[in-house]
Amino acid sequence: MRSNLAQAYGQDRLPRYTSYPTAPHFAPSIGEANYRSWLKSLPPGQAASIYLHVPFCRSMCWYCGCHTSVTKRDDPIAIYASGLRNEAQLVAEIIGHRLPISHIHFGGGTPTIMTPESFTDLIGALRYSYFVQPDAEIAVEIDPRTLTEAMTAALGACGVNRASLGVQSFDPAVQRAINRMQSFDQTAASVERLRRAGIDRLNFDLLYGLPLQSVQSCLDTVAQCIELRPNRFSVFGYAHVPSFKKHQRKIAEDALPDSVERHLQSEAIAQALTDAGYVRIGFDHFARPDDSLAVAKREGRLHRNFQGYTDDSATTLIGLGASAIGRTPHGFVQNAVTTRDYLARVAEGRLATAKGYAFTEDDRFRADIIERIMCDMAVDLPQISRLHGRAADSAIVDRPRIESLIADGVVTLEEDRLAISDGAEFLVRSVASAFDAHLPQSQATHSRAV
Repeated sequence: MRSNLAQAYGQDRLPRYTSYPTAPHFAPSIGEANYRSWLKSLPPGQAASIYLHVPFCRSMCWYCGCHTSVTKRDDPIAIYASGLRNEAQLVAEIIGHRLPISHIHFGGGTPTIMTPESFTDLIGALRYSYFVQPDAEIAVEIDPRTLTEAMTAALGACGVNRASLGVQSFDPAVQRAINRMQSFDQTAASVERLRRAGIDRLNFDLLYGLPLQSVQSCLDTVAQCIELRPNRFSVFGYAHVPSFKKHQRKIAEDALPDSVERHLQSEAIAQALTDAGYVRIGFDHFARPDDSLAVAKREGRLHRNFQGYTDDSATTLIGLGASAIGRTPHGFVQNAVTTRDYLARVAEGRLATAKGYAFTEDDRFRADIIERIMCDMAVDLPQISRLHGRAADSAIVDRPRIESLIADGVVTLEEDRLAISDGAEFLVRSVASAFDAHLPQSQATHSRAV
């Protein structure tokens, strides 16, 4: 049954719904002036989050879908870190008061490619310009292949309390096919160093659907990962979009699994993790029962943002760095994508905003529906409709899709209360897409639904 569903719906190209509307709908008509006005209107005392994008790596992983580039030199990274400090200060000055910060996330690329001194200076700049709350979560994405003792010590000294380690797969054949050779011993050594530095909240990132990957190689990787006892797992399907990311052309398409095999890999990983005591969060995250993400799920406080599932309830996200996306209650903004353009704007004392999107009331309505579907695998349409002053029967955009999903046993819809059936959670993006008013007009290339 599940394989039939994967075959029926798996080829659909759909957003991951880490935002609504999704990034392809951002436009240059929303720019620096809009963002400046939005920042000035942020109320004092309301906690926000910060995301910093560091778009550099030492080598290119061929599966990568991030905005990043390869550099062997440290000078471009130091210059970029200086730009981040300047942008952070500029945004704080525009806000006009010391904004409380509950979450900080360093993404990339490889944030730990910075020198320990640059990272320490950057954290210091954030603490100077913003009020980083004492219990704030400070998370950093890490490539275990390049993490040094000195950098690990700096992370601990700077108050980092969560680290996300890229693993993807421990199968050497798969690693060669994606240009990412990373041994279990390298990963274990990084885990040990991080814990020694006091950073004991660890996330592992895994991928399925990679070239030459099999169900067994996925299970072997999970078994090795479980030995290291991370707090969370993120398990993503590889998105093959070589027209958008040219380095992905180095991956042989005939080595990629089809939708049915991808689904089998995904479900095998999920079963192995739940058997090991991890709680499934949404459709692609897993956490120990005592982890804050699992607690948020139990208490109905789960959210979804550009990093995936989160317990971060802040409605404002300050995006710093090239290509970084930010959000205020008014809408989304995205910085210039290239580091050259980004640094030039910041050097001129300007916000680096290149495009964005201003929310409509309909967007807010649909964003709430889609977030609850993605987080809870269910949504009470009458309840959300009342909150937005809308009629519940106006929520569904693609009614034939919902009717098809109901007929196939994927969802139930009773008195406008929708629930995804047990075992069909992997099709949550297909369900959410039926409420997306922008998707029918979208020309964007998304990843496969399964």
